[in-house]
Amino acid sequence: MTEAWIIDAARTPRGVGKVGKGALSDVHPQRILSTVLKALAQRNNLNTAEIDDVIAGCGSQSGKQGACIARMAALDAGYDIKAGGFSLDRFCGSGMTAVNLAAMGIMSGQQDLVIAGGVESMSYASTLPRATTGLLDGDNLHLREIHPQPHQGVCGDVIATLEGITREDVDRLAYESQQRAAAAIAEGRFEKSLVPVYKDDGSLALDREEYPRPQTTLEGLAQLKPAFEALYSVPLNEEGLSFKRLVEATYPDLKVNHVHHAGNSSGVVDGAGALVLASPEYAKAHGLKPRARIRAVAAIGDSPELMLNAPGPAAKKALKKAGMTLKDIDLFEINEAFAVVPIKFMRDLDIDPAIVNVNGGAIALGHPIGATGAIIVGALLDELERRDQAVGLATLCAAGGMAPAVIIERM
Repeated sequence: MTEAWIIDAARTPRGVGKVGKGALSDVHPQRILSTVLKALAQRNNLNTAEIDDVIAGCGSQSGKQGACIARMAALDAGYDIKAGGFSLDRFCGSGMTAVNLAAMGIMSGQQDLVIAGGVESMSYASTLPRATTGLLDGDNLHLREIHPQPHQGVCGDVIATLEGITREDVDRLAYESQQRAAAAIAEGRFEKSLVPVYKDDGSLALDREEYPRPQTTLEGLAQLKPAFEALYSVPLNEEGLSFKRLVEATYPDLKVNHVHHAGNSSGVVDGAGALVLASPEYAKAHGLKPRARIRAVAAIGDSPELMLNAPGPAAKKALKKAGMTLKDIDLFEINEAFAVVPIKFMRDLDIDPAIVNVNGGAIALGHPIGATGAIIVGALLDELERRDQAVGLATLCAAGGMAPAVIIERM
C-alpha cells in the first residue's frame, strides 16, 4: 500500500455567517471554494489536467451550494476540464471525510493527485427553505421511534447533564478558546494557509478572521442566557412534538441542565478550506515537496440520541489503525461544535488541555459546516511545523452520532 502525502493546505478567512452582515455573505459559495482551489494550484504549480479528483464536503447542498459544488468550483478556479469533482455530506464531518477519501484513493494506488476539502456559506444556507421541522429524521416516524434525535445543541446540554459538566466548565473553555485565537491571530500563526477572498469586481471581500471576540470575559459569558432552554418544550408540529419529548424518549427522568449559549457554541460563519494530497511517486516526479503523510484515517458512529460523543471512539480507532497510542500524539484538534465536546473528549481520553486546540477553535473562529474538517487538518499541520513537532490527530463530531478522524505525521 502506498502512502498519501499532504503537499499543501489553504483556507479562506471565516466571515460572519449572517446575510448582509458578514463580509462573505454576498460572495457565491462556488467562488469561496474556488478561491482556495485556485490558490493551491498556483502555489504548487499544479498541472490541473492531472488532478484525479476534487472532493468537497458541504452540509447544505441546495441552490447555490448544490449542483456538485466541487466540480463547479474547480471550473470556476480555472482548472482543466479533465479534473473532475464530487461533493459529499457527512454534516460537520464533511470536510475531513473529503480529505480521508482522498487519502484512501491515493493509498489504494488508484489515484495520484487529489484536492480535498469543503465549503459552507452558512449565511446562504440560512435562506434555504426547510421542508420539515429541521430534525435529522426528516419526519420519518419509523426512524424517530428507533432513534429519537433532538437538536445538536440540546444534545450538548444532555451530555453536560449526564457527565456533570457545569456552566462554569463550558464557559471557561469558551473563554480559553477566544484567548488562544486572539494570541494566534496577533502572532500571525494562520497566515501561512490564509487566502484572501475577492469579489467579482476585484475588490477585497475578506482577508482576516471576522468572527473572533477577543474582548470576551468570563463575566460576560456568565450573563448570556442558555440558547436551548426556551426552545426545549416548544411544540415543533401539530402533534406536539418537542425536543423535550425526544430527550425523554431515551432519558425519561432526566432534568436537563441547559449550559450552552451563543458564547460557548461554535460560531456561524462562511468559509472554505482544502488540501493537496499526492502519491509519493507523483510528488517525486513533479517536484512536489511533502509536508506530512497520512498515518491513518477512521470513521465511526456512536449514539445518535446524544449525537456528539463519537470523536473519542474515532480517535481510538485511528490510533489502533496507525499502531499508535495517545502518547505518540503531539497535538490534537477537535472541533468545538459545543464546549462540552472537547471537554468530554479530553476527560475520556485523559488528554492535557495544553495540547488541544492550541490556537483556539470554532467557538472563537467559527464553524463553516462542510469546511471545518479540512480547515482543522491544515491548522494542525501548520502548528506542528511552527512548534517543530511530529504527529497530530484531528477529529470532530458530526450529526447523527458520527465522527471521522485522521492522524498526520510531518515529513
